[in-house]
Order: sequence, then structure tokens, then C-alpha cells
Amino acid sequence: MRENTEAGATVGADTADAVTGAGVHRALRRAATGRALDTDEAVALLTARGDALTELFAVAAGIRDAGLREAGRPGVITFSKKVFVPLTRLCRDRCHYCTFATVPHRLPAAFLDRDEVLAIAREGAAQGCKEALFTLGDRPEERWPAARRWLDERGYDSTLDYLRACAVAVLEETGLLPHLNPGVLTWSELQRLKPVAPSMGMMLETTATRLWSEPGGPHFGSPDKEPAVRLRVLDDAGRVGVPFTTGILIGIGETLAERVDALFAIRRAQREYGHLQEVIVQNFRAKPDTAMRGMPDAELHDLAATVAVARVLLGPKARIQAPPNLIAGEYGLLLRAGIDDWGGVSPVTPDHVNPERPWPQLDELAKHTAAAGFTLRERLTVYPEYVRAGDPWLDPRLTPHVTALADPETGLAVEAARPVGRPWQEPEEANGGRIDLHATIDTTGRTADRRGDFDSVYGDWEQVATRVTAAATAGGGDADLRTGLRLAADDPAALLDPRHADAALALFSADGAALDALCRLADDVRRDTVGDDVTYVVNRNINFSNVCYVGCRFCAFAQRERDADAYRLSVEQVADRAEQAWAAGATEVCMQGGIDPKLPVTAYADLVRAIKRRVPGMHVHAFSPMEVVTASAKAGVSIREWLGQLREAGLDTIPGTAAEILDDEVRWVLTKGKLPTAAWVEVVTTAHELGIRSSSTMMYGHVDHPAHWLAHFRVLAGVQDRTGGFTEFVALPFVHTNAPIYLAGIARPGPTRRENRVVHAMARLLLHGRIDNIQCSWVKLGDEGTVAMLRGGCNDLGGTLMEETISRMAGSGNGSARTEEQLRAIAAGAGRPARRRTTAYGQPS
Repeated sequence: MRENTEAGATVGADTADAVTGAGVHRALRRAATGRALDTDEAVALLTARGDALTELFAVAAGIRDAGLREAGRPGVITFSKKVFVPLTRLCRDRCHYCTFATVPHRLPAAFLDRDEVLAIAREGAAQGCKEALFTLGDRPEERWPAARRWLDERGYDSTLDYLRACAVAVLEETGLLPHLNPGVLTWSELQRLKPVAPSMGMMLETTATRLWSEPGGPHFGSPDKEPAVRLRVLDDAGRVGVPFTTGILIGIGETLAERVDALFAIRRAQREYGHLQEVIVQNFRAKPDTAMRGMPDAELHDLAATVAVARVLLGPKARIQAPPNLIAGEYGLLLRAGIDDWGGVSPVTPDHVNPERPWPQLDELAKHTAAAGFTLRERLTVYPEYVRAGDPWLDPRLTPHVTALADPETGLAVEAARPVGRPWQEPEEANGGRIDLHATIDTTGRTADRRGDFDSVYGDWEQVATRVTAAATAGGGDADLRTGLRLAADDPAALLDPRHADAALALFSADGAALDALCRLADDVRRDTVGDDVTYVVNRNINFSNVCYVGCRFCAFAQRERDADAYRLSVEQVADRAEQAWAAGATEVCMQGGIDPKLPVTAYADLVRAIKRRVPGMHVHAFSPMEVVTASAKAGVSIREWLGQLREAGLDTIPGTAAEILDDEVRWVLTKGKLPTAAWVEVVTTAHELGIRSSSTMMYGHVDHPAHWLAHFRVLAGVQDRTGGFTEFVALPFVHTNAPIYLAGIARPGPTRRENRVVHAMARLLLHGRIDNIQCSWVKLGDEGTVAMLRGGCNDLGGTLMEETISRMAGSGNGSARTEEQLRAIAAGAGRPARRRTTAYGQPS
């Protein structure tokens, strides 16, 4: 490698050819004409100096200016007026350039207490600040006993619990808007923090794994600095819909190619989820008393070139920031390079991460900005685009706090506004809309084939398509197929053993005579396990709201609040439908809804109580794992505590829906923002441990393949081995007609008849000895298809439903209700008797 001492980074030999005058000029021509750049071209632009750098600045500034015009604020450079709240300077990581993190004996206490936090926030509010930037070390209680002890003494389970409590206090007592920088967060933790902060952030810093994994690297010994972990956080923040800040740190030993790779990673996340509200390009500054005190600072022209390349790669909609206290007064240089934001500036508190670099005075910042031909305007911690959009980016409990400080036309801050504490509480319930959809879906149908924000809510479809994986060749041919059929006859559950994966995959590909043989074997196992009776339950589906902003790409049910087909039922309307169902002979209501941001956290228990008051004998089978996770996160309690509260309210069982495919490789293509596999498993396992049984499901026939199905069945088997809590397995064929991911040309048009037969037969065989009841969905398969499944391993028809909206909105043509007589006729078509059952497969009294 040859050292580029001016850039503070190394240039690999493999990029040496690109880093020539000719390479730079070729890359400049492509950038100037709007062509996409590859890694080598971007690396070449990072080395631009002299006239070439001036030309690069012109290209980047033009892109920035076009973006500002499109955003409706031409010539405006923004900043946020903030206070810096160093909640704790303890950290489990050991970054070798950091002076923020320290050790317990150098601090008066492990954390700022609540009164200290509020004192900082109140001082900021008095001086017109609108942002409270919470910065803290990653999970210090996992390294420092002093941190664990401090939290325990005050009743907090974790640093994140205390952070959430402090954020609520700041909102309620000062009106400042929290921006949270707690480091690495899981999907569930992001869900829990989103209701208390309009925005969050975490610097990606670099994607160079070697800087983390190799001794002597700046991140060696820091578990939270593994690039793969931090990239997952970027994705999870997008899935949860958090306006998120990220960025890169340059000059810490990365190569120019590694620097570009980090920018490409940021671009990919933004294209897929649209949540990255700003990208910071920060230059390394060496600090005394750190392991990297002898490293040279990143040179300012290198910083400016990186800003310009970031602008070219990320495009006009990106908001790009360089911290004004780290640029040695070179304001004009960074503005020429293409920034459009100066970040947070505080008139009250120092930059605790870079305490030796004071913030510029706001008058000085405005003067330098104006000298470059721009106007300085204050923004909020959450960027204007997300302020104006509202849902799904802002939790309704934050909306009053944000709108009190925001200009409704621009989304920028009202500079004269002063924060005032406001209650952090649920909004008023707003029921209504198309509440007859459950009936009219079978007559007038849906208003349109897609929701109004189809082009934005699901992310960039081209980027989504790149995540779809091709199916591997299943099995090794006839030998594996014969082995699979032998195992299916002699020891069907053994097909789940990884040793027999080829045989299992061969069976998933069975066709013709082999498929007929497989279905016969599955039906023999069914007969030996549960007999010939075809069972069903008399029940009613109640979907209490279809308002949802999660953005699941397969879902045609979810609507925006303002869409023509959107609705919310009141608690009393739900209880009315349950009472009507009881009068019609039902013993169960199956109740699920969209992840409605305006649904109060109390609504779930209220719905259950209302049904039990009205119809004490009704079995309440309600709330998917996704509903459980999001509701418990909004309430700020554990999944176990939340489920316990629902059980006390009268909840009997939960549906094992929201599973789709329990393999995150395909799950993130299919669902965008839904809970990850581990969270689904946690919910159902916890429910089973509390005595709340559940069904289990799999939706197939979209962007999946047999290897995903096999993995899914293994997950279900693992849960059942631990808890024994699954009552049945339900195979759910993907209904494609109105599904967004199909309309976008990515998913296939549902499973074939062969795939339907093989999945149901394999479910019977793979789950043998674990889950006795295999259900087929007449809603999705139709009567004829259902008869075929009953001849290939299934023993259950599900329920009468009385109403069914989810599949019908997706385009299912099989109606939304069946009478008992109709279900018995389906069973008779398969030559079998039918009998009624309870939800848990007992005999009705």
C-alpha cells in the first residue's frame, strides 16, 4: 500500500490505476452528466485537488442546489439550536480515539440524574433551543458495575429504560425535542424509543471490518463498532420508520475504497427505507490521552472532497452536514463542497465529544453562511421533510410537541417559538371511516387496487428487488427423492434433521407420481394422528382497524388514515360484532388490526374486556405478535408484562400470524418493517410460558423458495419442543392480485397448485409428533383447492369467519364467510365427516 499522507487514508494498490489525472477527469465527466459512479470512479474523485477539486465542488454544489429547490427552500442552509445532554460517559466499548468515554472514578456519578438533565434542558429552553441531544456510551451496565448499581438503585432495568424516562421528562417539563444517540439498538429497542423522540442517530463511521477486528485498529475491542452490527441498526431504523442521522468518520485508517464503500452502504439503506434524514461527514481530530493521539488530523481538503463525493453519490435529496466546530473556520470551503446543514449548535453547552473545539457563535455562523450566498435557517431535530409528512415518521404522542415549534408550510423551526412542556399522551380517538368494509368488500369491493402512497411507503422498489435471492437447486435428484419418501413413510419428523436437508428439499420439489405418493403418505400420517374427522370452529373475524404505516410489501389490507377505504372501529362497535357472533352460534372471535399509530396502548385490553363483559363465554383469540411487540414498546413495558395484562383482561389465545416466512433473508424483502424472526419467536414463546397458546402459520408463494420453507418449519419445531404451545399449523398461500410487491413486479403470482399440495403435505410430515392439527385456508384456496389439501394431510378447515377483509382486500375471490353446512360440504367432497371444535381443538359444550 502507498500512503496518501494528505488524505489521512491509504490508497490500495488495486485502485492505483483509478487515482490518476485521467481517472479523475473521466470520473468528473461522468459525475457532471449525472451518470452513476462505481467505486473506482468515486475513489478517483476523492483524490481530486486543484482545478479538479474546484470542478468537483461545482458538480456537487449544483446537485445540492437542485435538491434545495426541489425541497422548497432554495439557498437555505440549516442548523439546529440545541443543548447537549451527556447522560452517561461510561461505555462498554473501547474506541481508541474517544475522550468522551471515561471510567467511573473520574465521574461524580455513573449517570446524570433526572434533575441535572432537566436543568440543562430548561436552560436551553430559556435561550430558545429546541433540541435536547442525548449522547451516551453504549450499554455501560454491561461493563461497569457502578453503572449497573446506579440503575438498580433507581429501579431501571437498563440504560435505555432510563434514557426513555429522561426523554419523556424533557418533553413534558421543557418542550425540547429529544434526539437520541444511544449507540447500537435492536429493532425492538428502536420501537420502544420511537414514541419519545422525533429523531435518533448513530454514526456508521466506517464499513472497514479490519479496523474493528485487527489488534491496533481504532475499534478493536469495541463490540458495538462491528460494521455489520451498525449496518443492521441503519436497516432496523428504516424498518421502524425512525428519522435517523448517520455518517462517516474519515481519517481513522480507512482506505479511500473503504470510505466509498461506507457511502454506498448509506445510500443503499436510504434508497430502501427513506429514513436517513442527514448524513454527517466528520473529520478525525486527534486528542491527547488517547491511543490515537499521534495520528495526523484528517486534512480539510480531504474532508471537502469527501463531502463533495458524498453529495454526488447520495444525490440532491440527501441532507449532508459537516460539524462547524471541526473545520478550522473553513466555512466557505465546506459550502462549496455541497453541504446544506451545519448540524446542532449550542449557545448553552459545549461539544462534550470534542470539548476542545467550541461551537461557533450563531451570528458568526450566519455571517459566514451569508458570505457564501446562502441564508441560515433554524430547523428542528427532525428534518422538515419528516415534519411535513407526519405519519409514519412521528409518533402521535410527539406531534403536539413538534407542531408547536414547526412552521407548517416549510417544516422548519419557527425561530421565535419557545419550547413549553406539554403532556406526552395518547391522542384523541378518531373512529369511523369505511366501517362497513367487512360487508361491502364482497359487493362494491375496494376503492382502488393500491393505497395512495404506493410509490414511497414501501421503499425504492429497484433496491428491494436486489435483495431477492434465487432458489438453490433442491436436493440431489432421484436418490434424494427416494430417501425422502422412505423417511416420510418411516420417520417423517426426521426430515427436519439437517442431515436430511437434501431429502427434504427434494420432497418440496416433488411432482407427478412422486407428489401423489407424498400426499398419500401425509394423509396416512394424518389418519393415524387425528383420525378422519375434519374439524372447524364457528367464529367471527373482527379487524378493528386497517390504518397502518408499517409498509409491509405483501399487504393490501393496510391503508393510510386519509385513504378512502380506511376505518377504525370503536370499542363498542367491536363488542357489538362479538355479541352478534355469539347470537349466531360463534364460540370465538379472532381479532387483529393494523399497527395504527393513533390506537391508544390501552385499546387492546379495553377491546378484550368489552367483549368479555358483553359475552362472557366468548373465546378471545386476538393480537398478532407484531401487535404485541409494538403495543408493549409504546407502553414501555416488557412483552411478558404486556401479555400478562392482556391475560388478566381476558385474552385466551393469540394467532401466530405475522410470521410470513421466519427467515430474515426473505423477511426483509417481504415485510420491510415487521418484527424480525427472533422477536416473533420471543412473543410466542413468552405467550406459551404464560399459558396463552397460539396457532402457527406460514405465508408462502411470493419471493421465497423451499429452503426458506424448511428453515421456517425448523423454527416452529424448535419453539414447540420448548413450549408445546402451538395448537395448529396454518399454511397461507400468498394472494397476489393487489399485493404491492406483486404490483411492483417483484413477487410471483402466488403458489402453484403443486406448491400448495406439497407445502400442506410437508407440514403434516415435518411437524409430525409436534403439531397434530394442520389447517388449510378455504379463503385463499377456494372450495376445490381445500378439498385437495384435505386429501393430502390436512384435518382442519379453520372457521366460518363471518367476515374476512384481509385476503379479500388482497384480491381473493373466495368470499368472506362460510356456513357450517358449507364447511361440511367441503369435508364431504374429500369423503370425510366434519365436526365442530373449540379454538383449542376440544369439544364444544
